[in-house]
Amino acid sequence: MRQFAQIFLVGMISFGTPCVSAQKKKESSNPNTVSKETARKNIQDRYDYYKERALQIWNFAEVGYKEVKSSSLLQQTLRENGFTVEAGVAGIPTAFVATYGSGGPVIGILAEYDALPGLAQQAVPSKEKAEGIAGHGCGHHLFGVASVAGAIELKNFIDKNKMAGTIKVFGTPAEEGGSGKVYMVREGLFNGVDIVLHWHPDSQNGANPYSSLANKTAKFRFYGISSHAAGYPERGRSALDGVEAMNFMANMMREHMPSDTRMHYIITSGGKAPNVVPDYAEVYYYMRHPRRDVLMELFDRLVKAGEGAAAGTGTKMEYEIIGGVYELLPVDALSRMVYDNMLKVGGVTYSDQEIEFGKKIQESFISGNKPSISSAGKIEEYKVVNEANRSGGSTDVGDVSWAVPTVGFRAATWIPGTPSHSWQAVACGGTDIGIKGMIVAATTLSFSGIDLLTNPALLTQAKEEWQKNRGADFKYVPLIGNRKPALNYRD
Repeated sequence: MRQFAQIFLVGMISFGTPCVSAQKKKESSNPNTVSKETARKNIQDRYDYYKERALQIWNFAEVGYKEVKSSSLLQQTLRENGFTVEAGVAGIPTAFVATYGSGGPVIGILAEYDALPGLAQQAVPSKEKAEGIAGHGCGHHLFGVASVAGAIELKNFIDKNKMAGTIKVFGTPAEEGGSGKVYMVREGLFNGVDIVLHWHPDSQNGANPYSSLANKTAKFRFYGISSHAAGYPERGRSALDGVEAMNFMANMMREHMPSDTRMHYIITSGGKAPNVVPDYAEVYYYMRHPRRDVLMELFDRLVKAGEGAAAGTGTKMEYEIIGGVYELLPVDALSRMVYDNMLKVGGVTYSDQEIEFGKKIQESFISGNKPSISSAGKIEEYKVVNEANRSGGSTDVGDVSWAVPTVGFRAATWIPGTPSHSWQAVACGGTDIGIKGMIVAATTLSFSGIDLLTNPALLTQAKEEWQKNRGADFKYVPLIGNRKPALNYRD
């Protein structure tokens, strides 16, 4: 209780409230307070209901654009709770839009459910398998279910108060490299939405406004001439030489790129046998930067490196854009609202058994960063938008945030200090450690949605800030161009 009071006081100071007692008095007279507590109770009462669905998706562990079972389960859950579902939107079989209500405001909630390739699926505190087919190392099984749970409570709120308002759940496949939301933005599915809410699993709780890295990805394919590598090497032209020459030049580029650039690649095809000069080779590149205009210039330089590599090795090169996402556009007014609600919800408290599980997980960390496990119960102090708030990753939520005012937050679904995209994250997500964080997220979404449905002034303020940040002359141009959804982008 003392810890909660301290956290609450920090939040009130951030909002300039003169004293905690005055704030409590104000909240007690706020009609939304009772509705929020009802939503909290409803979500907690359905703990096992939502846990069952999250663990089913955890077990499905379907990668991007292949999330047939995961998407179907979320759609079924929404239909059972009164939503109308349109499936297969934007030319993507596993994408959907679920809608409830009528009139405005229109509140959107994003739901993800794709897994990562190459991670083993085990809910144990030690790495027992080197790799697997796929695993939920980013917690999207929790993401999708929490979003659905929050939406259901907003539907209940609309019904109970007999009010206007529309809730839309956007089922968004292939966040992990597939740019699924970009196709949905390009298709105009977010037109008419007032505000979009989202969240993400993490090892801590926080609602700070932050940006991310714009990202453009492509596969560079080299074509050569095969021959016997020992008997007739002069008759061959190695496609692998083209790939390696491109990689060498790209790595030399690092010295002459802005320091906040990120570039990484894997060789996806390099030949089948050492004694055969490979006539085909492929390398898959990610290029990232905080500003998409700088990113495009850097990507053009990368293409030139590929063209030079082909000329120097006597091969031919072509490339295919696989994905491309904008940087996130934060809205401070919305983040402050979500932060206030997250303080009311509170963080996660673990059982003795879960604490022991967590300590074993932390023993596997390579770095010495082992935060107190109890820190999962704390909410990170609010900070205004600045360079330090930028995420090191990329997300297709970025494109959504330039199409409609968008706000997100993080909930502790992993033991503090756990890196995302790891077997440790997979393990935590398959236990009540992950489920408890999911419940925090669902509750925060419902609290925030209630505020958005009942506070027109907040909507106006958020839209004005968003429009100013976006710029009056902004025109959306997707980084993927006019290509169709890359349903086989991992092949």
